[in-house]
Amino acid sequence: MINEKILAALRQEINEQTAQMRWSELERFFAGGNVISVAPELDLIDVGARIAADDKTSVEEWMSAGLMYRTTDAQASDWVASDTLLWAVVVKPWILVQHGRKQPPSTAQ
Repeated sequence: MINEKILAALRQEINEQTAQMRWSELERFFAGGNVISVAPELDLIDVGARIAADDKTSVEEWMSAGLMYRTTDAQASDWVASDTLLWAVVVKPWILVQHGRKQPPSTAQ
């Protein structure tokens, strides 16, 4: 079982390192086979924290469900054409990317 305090600290660190990047900035990492796509249904920061914490169970579940996978050539081609803006974070040795990230509901009243 993963220690929740460690996971919370990892989430904070990864949140601070997450940014939007153009695909053109990520292409060389894709060429090296290091880009992992994360489905918009997942929280990119949580995924990164769980990878960093070596939570193999969660990662295997997401991969089996098709929610996390190596970015495909077809995706890369589409993203090249429009130089797509993606959310990205490095969790060595991977770069996790997410297109169409769902925003949390607004708490403003």
